[in-house]
Amino acid sequence: MLDQLYRQLVVDHSKNRRNHRKLEGEQIKQLHYKNPTCGDVMTLFLKLSEDKRIEDISFIGEGCSISMASASMMTELLKGVPLKEAAKLRQAMEAMVRNGEVSEEIDLGDAFALEGVHKLRARHNCALMAWQALDRAVGEETEYEYR
Repeated sequence: MLDQLYRQLVVDHSKNRRNHRKLEGEQIKQLHYKNPTCGDVMTLFLKLSEDKRIEDISFIGEGCSISMASASMMTELLKGVPLKEAAKLRQAMEAMVRNGEVSEEIDLGDAFALEGVHKLRARHNCALMAWQALDRAVGEETEYEYR
């Protein structure tokens, strides 16, 4: 029953993508990213506030339902979040997808619906594509470091 609910949530985010739009302006960071394993593509748009919060975030692109749902879920989760918190969420997402490790302390919101992807090794990069793009877009920001 719960698996069916999660599948429906992934399908909903894939078909009705949240924040699927281009952000414009001088303060917008933009990063084009291609999944090297399958060819899915996206461009991530990011607006940071002066206090290093994610003021706005969006994406455009095309890909499989997992990559597009994950991007949609990530953009919803990260709006208004400080970069330090975004780094923790990214780390928790990667641990969940790659190793099946679910953090008790960190709430991944709708992205938790992708927990079952850890059993599908070939789909790990699909679920993490948007998160990897985020890493590259803000990796130079000292507040984002999590390693």
